[in-house]
Amino acid sequence: MESSTYLTGQFLLAMPGIGDPRFERAVIAVCAHDSEGAIGIGLGARIEGLGLHDLLGQLDIAPGEAPDVPIHFGGPVEPRRGFVVHSKDWGGKDTIDVAGRWALSGTTDVLRAIAGAAGPRHWIVALGYAGWGEGQLEEEMTRHGWFSTAGDVDLIYATEARARWTRGFETAGIDPRLLTSQAGRA
Repeated sequence: MESSTYLTGQFLLAMPGIGDPRFERAVIAVCAHDSEGAIGIGLGARIEGLGLHDLLGQLDIAPGEAPDVPIHFGGPVEPRRGFVVHSKDWGGKDTIDVAGRWALSGTTDVLRAIAGAAGPRHWIVALGYAGWGEGQLEEEMTRHGWFSTAGDVDLIYATEARARWTRGFETAGIDPRLLTSQAGRA
């Protein structure tokens, strides 16, 4: 398979009628995709009643100057595992660069840096992730369910969570009001 078919650094937008309520209007930042599978972090939904200060408290990290922003639903896999999608101006011991577009960190050093006002300029904290095994995402992309778009990094940092799905389609030149939950056959 050619590397150009991999979706690292792109966004997956759930099509209407995806068939899994956990992914209705989902916006997933694809952080890694290769021949072995894919991992993405959901950025389209927040976890009700859970803020950053609550999460930091559970980890015995003083919130310092960090704002008490909502935590996002990163996906159904390992929902107690945390991830931070962030700008590339900060790096820690496990930070990975995502196609030169953003970075991903999954250890508490990034949360400590954020709380200490020494972290990345832009960031979103999420619990859980979406994962696909070898060839699974490629197969799902052939069915009605996901739309991939390069999108704009502003979709992550400059767009409210509830507006990301609509803005993702609009950035791709698609009016999401015209989408249907049914797939056609030619």
